[in-house]
Amino acid sequence: MKIDILAFGAHPDDTELSCSGTLAALIDQGKKVAVVDLTRGEMGSRGTPEIRMKEAEKAKEILGLHARDNLGLPDTELQNIREYQLPIIEKIRHYQPHICLLTAPADRHPDHGHATTLLVDAVFYSGLKKIETKGPDGKKQKPHRPAHVLHYMQDQPFDPDFIFDITRTIDRKEKAIKAFASQFNVTDPGDEPETYISDPGFFESLRARAKQLGHLGGFEYGEGFLYHKKPFPLNDFDFLLKTSPKR
Repeated sequence: MKIDILAFGAHPDDTELSCSGTLAALIDQGKKVAVVDLTRGEMGSRGTPEIRMKEAEKAKEILGLHARDNLGLPDTELQNIREYQLPIIEKIRHYQPHICLLTAPADRHPDHGHATTLLVDAVFYSGLKKIETKGPDGKKQKPHRPAHVLHYMQDQPFDPDFIFDITRTIDRKEKAIKAFASQFNVTDPGDEPETYISDPGFFESLRARAKQLGHLGGFEYGEGFLYHKKPFPLNDFDFLLKTSPKR
């Protein structure tokens, strides 16, 4: 399956929290979108890996993702080593995305920054023919390097290179996040610890962030991204001609 946009997350729910409004909008536009989670989030304070996998599948259906995979790398132990690069390279070569969305360059959770270092190198190495990998069919894969790499915003804000309008998809984004019921919007924490994201009030801050980013972009709600390898390449102004932000 050839995919237009491939988004990577360190944990299940990373892409839902950070860029799922954008993914949903792109799917609505007819683009093929897939998500690859590096770990099962097994070191999280709440839930289990098995629960997280079921929640991720539910979120996939809500967003309309064309595919979702989990590489099963060790949570809290991500390292930029060849052993962990190879399964990422295999997914990039399998899906052949034109665009990759990656974790934030640095963030509150150490796994996010570690994932970024690992992912950036794996994206580059996916284009080297002497690094050999095999696909699901057992056949040798051809090199493939995405044309564009973007970083989505996570817990810590950054000055984005551009804002994507998610006004029409923010409700779907929040529904997809709530699919991870072990982690978010928990009215009764039971025997497991309460976290700052399990508090139902966490959604107020999420919507406030989207509102502020939307304001910066001239939309009602938005998500922010960094372009990995500046400057941004252009051969037309179509993307500008299609937008009329209110600023």
